[in-house]
Amino acid sequence: MNQIINMIVRQVMHQLVRRGVSAGFNQASKVGKRRRQPELDQDGNPVQQRQLTPEERAERRARRQARQNNGHAKQSMKAMRRFSKF
Repeated sequence: MNQIINMIVRQVMHQLVRRGVSAGFNQASKVGKRRRQPELDQDGNPVQQRQLTPEERAERRARRQARQNNGHAKQSMKAMRRFSKF
């Protein structure tokens, strides 16, 4: 009976820790990404967006690539967890 309870507690704790770690990584990756409120002119209309400089484009490209890498890393971790069970 004690073994069954230990098994269930271990599985639940594993899931909670995994969710906590994922949430922590998600929060850490959001630092500096806060959305800005649209700029308004004197009449209260949104100001037309300006063209991005090459440096800004490169920065956006790097951010997008980092998000994609984050997703690939999560998938890899899931696969490794599955394979490590055997």
